[in-house]
Amino acid sequence: MTAAAPAQPAAASSQEERILDAALVCIARWGLTKTGLDDVAREAGVSRATVYRAFPGGKDAVTEAVARTELARFFAAVGGQLAAADTLEDALTSGITEAGARIASHGALRTVVSFEPEEILPLLAFGRMDQVLAVCTAFAAPHLARFLDQATAAQVAEWAARVVVSYSSWPSVDVDLTDERSVRRLVRQLFLPALATSGSTP
Repeated sequence: MTAAAPAQPAAASSQEERILDAALVCIARWGLTKTGLDDVAREAGVSRATVYRAFPGGKDAVTEAVARTELARFFAAVGGQLAAADTLEDALTSGITEAGARIASHGALRTVVSFEPEEILPLLAFGRMDQVLAVCTAFAAPHLARFLDQATAAQVAEWAARVVVSYSSWPSVDVDLTDERSVRRLVRQLFLPALATSGSTP
């Protein structure tokens, strides 16, 4: 079964957004396991009861909503870059750079990766990693299909997703996903020659 791209979450109220943004601040500061509802409520400037009313499931509900919202923001930003590109090279370069920069600058994510890797690493192992790649591929492939046939677009989208996951998880001195020039060099050295050899470049 083909994985679908993540759906946009329902629009949050300004109070819910404030609570979710406060949760991100707290997670970046203390990590996921040490962040409690009292911390989130204090950071958001609301009562604990207000947090419960907005997210009846408590901390688990807040955490799930944070993850959905941040994924939606991530895909919206990357999608904007892909949609604005005029060439395949530009699409790959801008999409990978946007993804790499957002991952690198995400304070909450970096704290969890650094101090609570057990919360993230299961997503990068075996079948769970396949799910992550499937979602990313389903999202990016339609954008790349403007320049490639559908089958090749899906393959390139998965390849790009693997590049982002790999270099974000295990940084290299040779490739900086936050630097457009570095990413463009990678695209020109790896992606475009492979596509030219296969006869898939437009």
